[in-house]
Amino acid sequence: MERDSQLKLYGLVAEQLKDAHAKVRALQVPEGVRQALSRKLLVITAAAKHDLPDAARRLDRLMKDLDEGRFPEGR
Repeated sequence: MERDSQLKLYGLVAEQLKDAHAKVRALQVPEGVRQALSRKLLVITAAAKHDLPDAARRLDRLMKDLDEGRFPEGR
């Protein structure tokens, strides 16, 4: 039963990551900001391999920040 819930969460996070990458690509922001966001997504992807619930929370926070127009500093 727990394995089924893990698989569902994995599928949900995978779909959200796909959507997040598309959203970042579509943003009209400086390249440094886009790179910073891409790095954040890569970190979340890596985290999902070890702690899926934490990765889901981090991804939700990032998407909320994007929706509210809060972007990281670009270099």
